[in-house]
Amino acid sequence: MDSTENRKLAVNCTNSCAWSGCAVLFLQCRNPGCDLLTFYKDKHGKFSLFKVIKLTLTDAVGGLDGYEILKLHDADPFLGVELKFMTLLSCKRFLDSYACGSLLQFLSQHASRLLELADGVPMEARLQAGTHILDQNLEDPDLCLHYIYQSQPVHLRDDEVTQLEQQLQNSYASPAPTSQEVPKNCFLFQKRVFDDRPLTSADQQRFAAHVGRDWKRVGRALQKSCRALKGPAIDNLAYEYEREGLYEQAYQLMGRFIQSEGRSARLGRLINALEESKLISMAEIMLDIQPRE
Repeated sequence: MDSTENRKLAVNCTNSCAWSGCAVLFLQCRNPGCDLLTFYKDKHGKFSLFKVIKLTLTDAVGGLDGYEILKLHDADPFLGVELKFMTLLSCKRFLDSYACGSLLQFLSQHASRLLELADGVPMEARLQAGTHILDQNLEDPDLCLHYIYQSQPVHLRDDEVTQLEQQLQNSYASPAPTSQEVPKNCFLFQKRVFDDRPLTSADQQRFAAHVGRDWKRVGRALQKSCRALKGPAIDNLAYEYEREGLYEQAYQLMGRFIQSEGRSARLGRLINALEESKLISMAEIMLDIQPRE
């Protein structure tokens, strides 16, 4: 099979054909004194750093499925994150997010919140599959997919990553009341009880500052119960505020929801929409949830 046929196979495999591939994501913070490797080498900092990476990848891929972290390693001055993709779609989404800069934006947001770094801390990344530096070929995503498909895993998930994954799962599994015990005007998220209060202008600003290009996904989840967002309303917002950018589009979406629903525009409805959109990290941001070690 020649290289052209190999490349077609990497791009055109469907669910009927098992698709997998590997890439290594190298990450670095460009601010002096904010070395990611320092967190990695610290017992407690390693868990927070792992959660940052996990949330970043979940945002980039659009969910928890289709990929796994195989290994973290010291690649001074970078932190190396070895990834395995199990579906073509998840790999395509990852590459798209990486190429357009969204992945680094997600990384900066989560690092600022969970590692207590300055807001908007600049991050640098490099992506490699086998001996190929993919940053040089991002304008040709099919070629990048070909290189990733060629780079198959040579080992199973590292024991350290398995332990960190379990620790992350345990951090979400604290005891909580049953649904019958949830007080009125409250809701459950990750088995914890939160006040189901009306959304505020501060919530609107926080949503707009962090949701990025996913604001449409949230809008489509909200439109199921919000008449003002039905029909072409979301596409109209995107068109009307295209020049102002993603922040303003997301801000106007939430403003439309709050204005039309009044006191029924509650935090619980937004969190449900974020969960439905598989934006769990965004829900954590809205609820100001900090990692538990």
